[in-house]
Amino acid sequence: MFAGFLEAVFNGISIGAVLLIAALGLAIVFGLMGVINMAHGELMMLGAYTTFVVQNFCKQLGGVWFEAYIFFALIIAFLLTAAVGWLLERGVIRYLYGRPLETLLATWGVSLILQQFVRSVNWVLVIGIALFSLLFFGGLWILKRRTDFGRIRSLVVAVILFLSVGVAMATGKFLSETYKLAITQPWFGAQNLDVTAPSWLQDGISLLGVQLPYPRLFIIALTILCVTGIYLFLQRSSWGLRIRAVTQNRSMSACLGIPTQKVDAMTFALGSGLAGVAGCAISLLGSVGPNTGQNYIIDTFMVVVVGGVGNLVGTIVAALGIGTANYLIGSATLASLLTPVKPLADLFAFFATTSMAKATVFVLIIVFLQVKPGGIFPQKGRTVDV
Repeated sequence: MFAGFLEAVFNGISIGAVLLIAALGLAIVFGLMGVINMAHGELMMLGAYTTFVVQNFCKQLGGVWFEAYIFFALIIAFLLTAAVGWLLERGVIRYLYGRPLETLLATWGVSLILQQFVRSVNWVLVIGIALFSLLFFGGLWILKRRTDFGRIRSLVVAVILFLSVGVAMATGKFLSETYKLAITQPWFGAQNLDVTAPSWLQDGISLLGVQLPYPRLFIIALTILCVTGIYLFLQRSSWGLRIRAVTQNRSMSACLGIPTQKVDAMTFALGSGLAGVAGCAISLLGSVGPNTGQNYIIDTFMVVVVGGVGNLVGTIVAALGIGTANYLIGSATLASLLTPVKPLADLFAFFATTSMAKATVFVLIIVFLQVKPGGIFPQKGRTVDV
């Protein structure tokens, strides 16, 4: 029984480690900008799909390339999702600051778009998007040099948008009819896809009678590396100092010359990149699908709220606590430990499913927030009193 308890705690900590990587970015973004990013789970999904693509590419190369693909996947997933996050902040969120409801609805819409994108993406769609971006943004960049651009901006945007969409759609239709299924077949589809871990991650070690799989140990080590890197970045770098300053008092930071808009964009890109790394870690625990991010987004938000908005230590404690509690309840480990106390054992046995465990933890969090609404480590600073 003791070995089973230790194994359950270890598995819970590994799940908490994934939540921690994802919640790190969300905590920074929420703490700095007050943005509730409902597309954070889909950024994790993009990181997971990136891992799948990198794995397939390295598998064709074979040898040492496949054995080291997970490291390439981590780097590419971080850069790709950071770029998507930067575009999301520049194109959508920057116009919605101070309007939390509109931000929530907009990011929720983006999450649905990203889910459908991975289900339907093919060469025709990619070529169409690339052609539209080239024509629309390239045309705006050229016409911005006109001295009277400010006066005719609305007309120019409408005309270029109409022409860019028309050319992109016509090109896509031509390619579809010419090449038929050759370039219209979806890359991923709606089904889940499996990621194969390198051979050195397909085993485990035994400690005190507990089997510790290498993938979960790798995820824990990756989490420690990410937390250390974020801490050093926030505490030892000039941009980290700017982020902390804007988090404490945005108006005063702007008065002191800190470019708050650049800080917002960089912070959102950083948080999105961490979501991509979390998605890469998730791919080692199960299959990858369009709804992968939805399985973690609620728990990630709970971690941020319970730990205290923007607090690194609180996020760590909350992530490990929620991940471990979910696994102990959902795997019936807690019910087996309480066997001598039959009423409690029967109660927790009733909740010994994944969905019921999440509901139980959610209720416990609601009770906790009634006592400490600011989380384990509430935010401090003058802006809290405003």
